[in-house]
Amino acid sequence: MGLRDYFRPVSNWSVQRVREFMDDHNPEDYNLVDVRQPGEYEQKHLPGAKLIPAGELAGRLDELDPQKPTITY
Repeated sequence: MGLRDYFRPVSNWSVQRVREFMDDHNPEDYNLVDVRQPGEYEQKHLPGAKLIPAGELAGRLDELDPQKPTITY
């Protein structure tokens, strides 16, 4: 599988839309990925977010479920 298999094109969502989605879904129903650097993640991150810095995504796709929607920030 390639990167495109995990990240299907979608329009950008507002913060409010992401909050609504997360409120309406069980956290086990989607991938929540923080693509920032470890120091930024350690300072503060969304509960349940998995740290995968943007530069490491291609090599760590096997950590994500391609059948679930993926939210990145």
